[in-house]
Amino acid sequence: MENLTYEEAMKRLEKIVELLEEGSKPLEETLKMFEEGTKLVNFCNKSLNEAEQKIIQLSSLETEGSKDETVSS
Repeated sequence: MENLTYEEAMKRLEKIVELLEEGSKPLEETLKMFEEGTKLVNFCNKSLNEAEQKIIQLSSLETEGSKDETVSS
């Protein structure tokens, strides 16, 4: 799962949701899809959290850079 991109994981997750909503799969297959979906959700959440942390870091660097420019002016 680590070699998936966020977009690929979301696409697969959407497909799983679609299949689960149909309700036509046997219980065993439904459980496997649910398990895969849960892993995909965790993967996507982790990816989003990492992206958010990068944005926060970049924003704080930009803010610090603005402060430095103001002080040196």
